[in-house]
Amino acid sequence: MEIREVVGETERREAVPIVRQLWSDAEASDVLEWTGEDEYHLFGGFADGDLVGVAGVRLEDVLHHARHAWLYDLVVDEPHRGDGYGTELVRFVEEWATERDCEYVALASPLAKTGVHEYYDGLGFERWGYVLETEL
Repeated sequence: MEIREVVGETERREAVPIVRQLWSDAEASDVLEWTGEDEYHLFGGFADGDLVGVAGVRLEDVLHHARHAWLYDLVVDEPHRGDGYGTELVRFVEEWATERDCEYVALASPLAKTGVHEYYDGLGFERWGYVLETEL
């Protein structure tokens, strides 16, 4: 699989249907807008020239994690799940973050997504806390 940053509106449009498999309640136009933000990096995994998965990342500097890459979106297109593309994307993000002096790659996942938690456990991610929020 070839992994590269997806730039430009045309390439990001191709990624929108895959991202919406994770964020199904988001409008396509909203996905296109947030994937184009300056601080957001969208990486695409291409197999035989076809986009099969994406990873959306931002670099952050905060007290509880120092410098880290926050993995907002990791989605493999439904027909390609289980083929190892997600793991390749995560490993790419880890390498990319290391090259940018990050100490961690971090993410949040809903409590009900136990399969997702097991997947990241298997990749060596450690559960260390909770994300707490309140709707305004």
